Amino acid sequence: MKAQIKPRIELEGRTPLQEVIPLETPFVLFVDPANTCNFRCKFCPTGNRELIRGTGRKQGLLDFGVYEKLIGDLQEFSEPIKVLRLYKEGEPLLHPDFPRMVKLAKASGKVLKVDTTTNGALLRPALVDSIIEAGLDRINISVDGLSSAQFEEFARAKVDFDEFLRNIRYLHENKGDCEICIKTPGDNLSEDDKKRFFDLFGDLADRIFLENFAPCWPEFEFDGLEMDFARGIYGQPIREVSVCPYIFYSMAVNSDGTVSLCFLDWARKLPVGDVRTQSVRSIWLGESMNEHRRAHLEGKRKANPVCADCGQLSHCMPDDIDPYMSELRKRF
Repeated sequence: MKAQIKPRIELEGRTPLQEVIPLETPFVLFVDPANTCNFRCKFCPTGNRELIRGTGRKQGLLDFGVYEKLIGDLQEFSEPIKVLRLYKEGEPLLHPDFPRMVKLAKASGKVLKVDTTTNGALLRPALVDSIIEAGLDRINISVDGLSSAQFEEFARAKVDFDEFLRNIRYLHENKGDCEICIKTPGDNLSEDDKKRFFDLFGDLADRIFLENFAPCWPEFEFDGLEMDFARGIYGQPIREVSVCPYIFYSMAVNSDGTVSLCFLDWARKLPVGDVRTQSVRSIWLGESMNEHRRAHLEGKRKANPVCADCGQLSHCMPDDIDPYMSELRKRF
């Protein structure tokens, strides 16, 4: 197997947040090209159409003009953003201008890397060629089945698995400098299926990993899946923190141009701005963002019902700035 068994997240060599925040420029900016999906996965809020309709959240694509304005806004930052993450709630490859989005970000001089997360079902040679030519730095592929039947059961989508595998192979053969990370939830897989996953994809990726399911989405219960959530998403012990580190180095632009406090705000209950009428920098440094940051540093995270119900901070948490709460409060 050529791939490293390594999670998609960088767990080693992370910048100690307590040494650098507050940040004048975010490390990561999530931008959602599409908040709809061709899959209806049981573990994802977007897959539950009735639930989404109940929130009043409109399904659709990010207007390319809004995206161009957003990229232009990045010139106001003194430093480039480390990662522009073209992904939040839906399947980003549904956007017909996805390659143009990558190319525009790379040409801006204000983005060091562009990455995305996809279910991979829409990858075809022509699209792969366009994405690679545009300069995508990393693609994270979520494999939601090891056969057409498993895709239909778990993702509630019809996928020709043989074609899916051929397209992933084509991507690997023509990836250039793009890093390929392939992962699948291992909770429901037999030992034989786990071995088959590594056998099928181990030579088609730079990184490969079996993740655990995690109750990361606030105010959402998995649709028809029973999990004990005994371990974190990367197999780490479960622990909880008082302060969310994400809001100190990232924020998320939704497909309608509104901005959410974090990438887990699927129900749009944590608005902090709107890139259609405000600059990205003014939102990042604005009072709405800082109000949330101060609340967390004062130990009031759970006073917000959305943040209180977030399983990301117990099952997926890469950073811990709790020991520095007192010191960091003075900086805000």
